[in-house]
Amino acid sequence: MAIEQTKVTEPIQQSSSFTMKQWMKFLIPSFIGVLLFLVPISIDGRVTIGLGVLADGLQAAIADYIPLFMTSIIGASAVGSIVIKALPKGRIRENSFISNVFDISPLWISLRFLGAAFAIMTLTGFGPGFVSSDITGGVVLYDLIPVLMVWFLFASLFMPLLLEFGLMDFIGTVVRKVMHPLFKLPGRSSVDAMASWMGSGTVGVLLTTQQYEGGYYSKREAAVVASNFSIASIAFSLVIAKFLSIDHMFISFYFTVVVCGVVAAVICPRIPPLSKKKETYHEPVGKKINEVVPEGVSTLRWGLDKAIEKADQVKSAGSVVKKGVYNVVDIWFGLIPLVMALGTVALVIAEFTPVFTYLSYPFIPFMNLLQIPEAAEAAPAMIVGFADMFLPAVIGSGIESELTRFIIGVMSLTQLIYMSEIGILLIKSKIPINFFELFVIFLQRTVITLPIAALLAHLLFF
Repeated sequence: MAIEQTKVTEPIQQSSSFTMKQWMKFLIPSFIGVLLFLVPISIDGRVTIGLGVLADGLQAAIADYIPLFMTSIIGASAVGSIVIKALPKGRIRENSFISNVFDISPLWISLRFLGAAFAIMTLTGFGPGFVSSDITGGVVLYDLIPVLMVWFLFASLFMPLLLEFGLMDFIGTVVRKVMHPLFKLPGRSSVDAMASWMGSGTVGVLLTTQQYEGGYYSKREAAVVASNFSIASIAFSLVIAKFLSIDHMFISFYFTVVVCGVVAAVICPRIPPLSKKKETYHEPVGKKINEVVPEGVSTLRWGLDKAIEKADQVKSAGSVVKKGVYNVVDIWFGLIPLVMALGTVALVIAEFTPVFTYLSYPFIPFMNLLQIPEAAEAAPAMIVGFADMFLPAVIGSGIESELTRFIIGVMSLTQLIYMSEIGILLIKSKIPINFFELFVIFLQRTVITLPIAALLAHLLFF
């Protein structure tokens, strides 16, 4: 087993001695990245980010064609996997790009074919109704996948602006003194949270995955960030509030979401399974991060030095674009078929079986203890969010008590782990976290945040 060694960092060039070209190489791409990922924009009363404007615009322009296009992609991913597996060892199979996308294990091939079958059934209406139903396969193919397709397209293409040109290094160094003692994380994890908060939780997970594979998060840090910082965007939070008819108190609602999320993010990394994750780094690259500021150097200057040094390592725009295109292909062919397969299965279980109802029984006395009205009717909403983030709101919309609807909405946004999207992203990634651990973290976040949500609701708002 390889032993992780910490390199002594050599003194780097100081920011005062960098050339104007080196400064611009850091400042211009980073500024564009901030505008696209981190600056909120209000359009027609809805808060989004520049990346969201691009994604929404493309989705609106080609909405009628996306289901057929993505069904074709999902089918091609399944067939391509079999074809590559059947080829003898040689130049094609040894190509790293083709190998990573298509040369996969039998389990993943099976899931790709399952996703293709579900997509074709949903698109054509052929096959079992519980697969192609508007509340199962239809949700995944017509509602979820179009959003993922366009968001991942633009996020993958533009994410190098955050990662490759020093912005993460600068912010990580500057805010490490807050992030490390509070959450036991590097400072750069704050960028993941901001990207999720302003844009999309899936963008946050994608950012975390790339940081882990690049050697900037340890196994524990990557698992913690992905499962605790991939928060729902403000835009989606407003959608949930409107669906539950509590949008008239959105400020109180989102304040409760933030408080619950912060408390869970402080506690969860300190208990198993997250606390048991190793502090080693992704083996192919090793440790690449150093946010510790040397003695006698200001935090701001050291952050700038590290950022400009990172940006100066980019030798050509072509290499950055190539990496972005590769990420798009990898996600479209590798991830979206799994979203179709596992997302549909999760929704079928949630909508057509009593599994989540049975699992919710232990929450009834807990909710009664917290004096939450209609506890028996609301209890399934505490567990069904593991299948999909929107399902608790579907259950909660029929609850009469506004206080209970308020708590259900908060819980749906603070549990974070749901298999139709975030869960599949994490299982497919190289971050060392499995299905069982995700379910445990989901339950931990539920048990931690439910009393806080109930307490704030009773004391401050109702």
